[in-house]
Amino acid sequence: MEKVKAHIISWLSEYCSKSGMNGFVIGVSGGIDSAVTSILCAETKKKVILLNMPIRQNEIEFSLAEQHIQDLCHRYRNVSSETLDLSSVFEAFEKNMPFDLDSNQLSMANSRARLRMMTLYAVGQANGLLVAGTGNKVEDFGIGFYTKYGDGGVDLSPIADLNKTEVFSLGKTLSVVTEIQEAAPTDGLWGDGRRDEDQIGATYAELEWAMAFNGDESSLEERKRAVLLIYNRFHAANKHKMEPIPVCLIPDNLKS
Repeated sequence: MEKVKAHIISWLSEYCSKSGMNGFVIGVSGGIDSAVTSILCAETKKKVILLNMPIRQNEIEFSLAEQHIQDLCHRYRNVSSETLDLSSVFEAFEKNMPFDLDSNQLSMANSRARLRMMTLYAVGQANGLLVAGTGNKVEDFGIGFYTKYGDGGVDLSPIADLNKTEVFSLGKTLSVVTEIQEAAPTDGLWGDGRRDEDQIGATYAELEWAMAFNGDESSLEERKRAVLLIYNRFHAANKHKMEPIPVCLIPDNLKS
């Protein structure tokens, strides 16, 4: 993955220079995607700020994020960090919602991601930094497993053309903290630390297979047919995230 690493670092450097910005800000979750993205950004030698933004966070996730931040701050002189506990802000937001929180848990989970996005942009604008996205290919373009205007709200996406298994491979090349390489992927939006694959119902390797599949479904074994159903269900439900915002085009004769 050395050539992939070099290509992404060059792309990041060139994009940042053309934009006239100073560097990058990244939200660190304790997962492999944000770990790989932040190292790639650090390798550009431009200014990098890492944000750990817990919201009633699972202890293991918070600890992994802190380990990664400490590792990068030790390895790179251009990297600094902030831990911004957003729990009290989120709780104030909850108190003002005009609906029952227990029956709308997904809405509030997505609101965590949107609060973090707002924080990233506030810190980014204050420092002249681009918000670097951490989404991978199967999440961003396959099943849409991200929050619209949350972790999907970014300035650029360095690893969005890499599948999850490729991100893990690149993580080894970049010497990501071992505990993060071995940790089960999680979106960090639930206090119980539930895993991505438990929520989705399929492994990332299975989803990558389904995303690439273009054959006769009738000849597939039962598990693969089930995975295709899972993939197609998520893709259809989340297609609105992966397409441009629809614009109502008004004929000229109606405007006159």
